[in-house]
Amino acid sequence: MADDPNKRGPQDRTRINVNEPHEVRYWTETLGVTEAQLRSAVAAAGVEVKDVRVYLGKP
Repeated sequence: MADDPNKRGPQDRTRINVNEPHEVRYWTETLGVTEAQLRSAVAAAGVEVKDVRVYLGKP
């Protein structure tokens, strides 16, 4: 099932999908980072939120 772009948050809160604009918006606001920082963190650490948080130093 495809993500519903009308939803404000991610469908799966354990993974970050940088290909969905609403998820990018949600995670940049939640983590307090820019889109470029988020994309870089996902590229380096993978899509798991816990791994991205560790990479960014965000609890």
